[in-house]
Amino acid sequence: MKIPIYALLLLPATALASSAFDGTWKTRIDSFKVSGKPDVFAIADGTYTCSSCVPQVKVKADGTDQKVSGHAYYDSVAVKVLSPTSVHITHKLAGKEVTTVTYTASADGATLNGKFTDNTGAKTATGAFTETRVAPAPAGAHAISGSWQAAQVTAGNDVTRTVSYSMTAEAFAMHWNGQSYEAKFDGKEYPVTGDPGQTSVTLKRLDDNTVMETDHRLGRVTDEIRMAAAKDGKTIDVTDKDVLRGQTVTFTLEKQ
Repeated sequence: MKIPIYALLLLPATALASSAFDGTWKTRIDSFKVSGKPDVFAIADGTYTCSSCVPQVKVKADGTDQKVSGHAYYDSVAVKVLSPTSVHITHKLAGKEVTTVTYTASADGATLNGKFTDNTGAKTATGAFTETRVAPAPAGAHAISGSWQAAQVTAGNDVTRTVSYSMTAEAFAMHWNGQSYEAKFDGKEYPVTGDPGQTSVTLKRLDDNTVMETDHRLGRVTDEIRMAAAKDGKTIDVTDKDVLRGQTVTFTLEKQ
């Protein structure tokens, strides 16, 4: 139905204007960069230890579900050694598989190749990545052991890479794979609907093209995310500071 001209005159200006964030966006795979502390884990004497996890994870590496605590997205970890160079790790929450990752060390031990699945959303997100060794494995430990600096993302399906945003003068909204939020720029926490980790967000509008998102889980700040939309409306540069793990990820979203 056609809206009468007089009705349009009654609409607030923010309802008529579109923002640089409005629309559907897809991550450019080759834009990922990671800096900060390395990932540190080891498998030795039948035990898997993730020293860079917060809190630290230390469980038997026998392929069975091992209870852990203090993590928003999982309460059990199963670590299965597939070969002298490969390991499969499954994270579950309340008995449901949430994420998996398979790590495979290169023949020279300098590179770690990873493949993951993520079931935190409505559909399974998948991808692949590489990490570069920055410290050797302890003597006698499995080949995936040691310290690794994330190098690059090498693959990601459309589920992983696609997100939608919209913004008005008062609020910002996000939709990704069955998870969503609509948060006002008022400093209050708003829940991310559909997120098993029970994330809540606070939003701050820095200007027409820049928004700061702060993520909260288990009563603490986990991430500080800066989203800067280009003036031509074609890209968004994202900087995600992982406060707990001391890592920063940057990447670029392209308008679809």
